[in-house]
Amino acid sequence: MFYKKTGLPEESEIVMCTVTNIQYSSVFVNIDDYGISGMIHISEIAAGRIRNIRDYVKESKKIACKVLRVNEARGQVDLSLRRVNDSQRKQKVNEIKLEQKAEAIIEYIAKQNKLDTKKVYDDLSVKLFKDYDYVHHAFEDVIEGHISMSDYVDKKLVAQFEELIKQRFTPKDIEISGIAKLSTYEGNGIEVIKEALGSAEKIKGVKITYFGGGKYMFSVQAPDYKEAEPKLKESSELAVNYMLKHKGQAEFKRTEKNKK
Repeated sequence: MFYKKTGLPEESEIVMCTVTNIQYSSVFVNIDDYGISGMIHISEIAAGRIRNIRDYVKESKKIACKVLRVNEARGQVDLSLRRVNDSQRKQKVNEIKLEQKAEAIIEYIAKQNKLDTKKVYDDLSVKLFKDYDYVHHAFEDVIEGHISMSDYVDKKLVAQFEELIKQRFTPKDIEISGIAKLSTYEGNGIEVIKEALGSAEKIKGVKITYFGGGKYMFSVQAPDYKEAEPKLKESSELAVNYMLKHKGQAEFKRTEKNKK
């Protein structure tokens, strides 16, 4: 990858690393994003007693780590493997894959126009990184229609970039949600609530999660609000109306999440 950050990572940052050297009580890595070395003490490899550190890491293996401490004077970075959860690891791996996809677009266009790939990348990234942490973040904004590549590349390359970006990157789904509060004092109350939720779940794309205290989250993911809004409205109304018709109490309050 061409992508490299400058300086030192920040504490608590999740970074992708390559294992370079395994010692009895520590592991040395190359922090790929920054091109510098880091160290993981055996106590930060995994929870509990570790008999053989090689049961957890191998030379040349890619691992996601959390930055614990940064000594700027010495340029020393202490890392942790065990403090990275599955969600953080998956997010970091996905981030790298998306950036590789973005770089592949740059490489393809450079070759098609007989240009030096590294120069095209450098010219583009020096402008993009004023506003974005990654190239693929900018490409995603191109998909959303927030920016044009005309602000970042030679006008002769704009159409090629935008066409290829639209082919290889898909728009992010939006997610909307709301909380339904359902209750009843009838003897068959549990069954009534189950039926109310069952009717709501018949709307395709609606997910219902129990929130506790008689509250249920209704959520919908879709390419845009035009598609998501009617589904959330219809499903919540089905649940609320069912409860009211069966002598129950019900209300629905809309919330909203950011883009996924």
